[in-house]
Amino acid sequence: MAMAGGGGLNRSSSRGQLPPQELLDDLCSRFLLNVPKEELESFERILFLLEQAHWFYEDNSVEHNPNLKSLSFKDFTSLMFKSCTALRPYIAHLDDIYKDFNNYKFRVPVSGAIILDDTYERCLLVKGWKAGASWSFPRGKRNKDEEDHTCAVREVLEETGCDVSTLLNLDDYIEVSIGQQRVRLYIITGVKRDTVFAPQTKKEISEISWHRIDDLLPASDDAVSRGVNGMKLYMVAPFLTGLKAWIATHRPPLYQKSEASARGTVWKAKNSSSGGAPVENPVARAGSDAQHVDNRPGRSFRNFRFDTTSILQSMEASFLRT
Repeated sequence: MAMAGGGGLNRSSSRGQLPPQELLDDLCSRFLLNVPKEELESFERILFLLEQAHWFYEDNSVEHNPNLKSLSFKDFTSLMFKSCTALRPYIAHLDDIYKDFNNYKFRVPVSGAIILDDTYERCLLVKGWKAGASWSFPRGKRNKDEEDHTCAVREVLEETGCDVSTLLNLDDYIEVSIGQQRVRLYIITGVKRDTVFAPQTKKEISEISWHRIDDLLPASDDAVSRGVNGMKLYMVAPFLTGLKAWIATHRPPLYQKSEASARGTVWKAKNSSSGGAPVENPVARAGSDAQHVDNRPGRSFRNFRFDTTSILQSMEASFLRT
């Protein structure tokens, strides 16, 4: 993982051209030079800003100009340190800066949500973008001075398109420590069966799907695990014991075990690294009621009604004139 002296590019697409200096200057100005001074007080904060710049470059610049080279974050960081005047004096220390940043990232608290369906038998998982990516609960790192529940709402909205702000109970959460990182996941119920899910971020989530909780066992303390069907999971197993205990005490009293098959995938990216066509859920947006759409021939006439009152009034007026 070394980047000796901000050395040569690697692990990026071999095709395409490097971003021109004009574009790098624009990214430097947009994401570094015009931010509050407190955001530039440490290299950890600076690299978080560069991470945002990298996302913007990949999601916008490369997407709108296919001739541009797709870059790994490491290679993008190296280019920015070389091209940005404010960063250039520190390029000799880039190895240590990058290493410290990665170590720091694994200490930043993470928050998210475990979304249960109405049977309490299934939970919603999201799959990363890259080929071979794991499934996990929607979650992400807290921003500076951000509350756990605020981070959870933001991350769930970004990764699934579902706003759980009115469903989140501050007391219903499971928290574990994985290495040096604290991870808190709020348990969310009340998500309607007709909810449509779709991420709001680009090239981050490739698939969203309901999964039976029993298929995710066995529970363990391992961050990386496998489900019963061999599905690769990340930051799921450590929460399962606590989740099943919570469900046992919070399941509605009129609960009846569902015999229906799992609903499975509710959204899938069209052009993710794992491929596949988009899966659309033909119902209303989250929080709205599903509406029947009549697409049969002649629908414009089926709702037609004579305005009998106006017709009678016209006839009466005509008789009076005669």
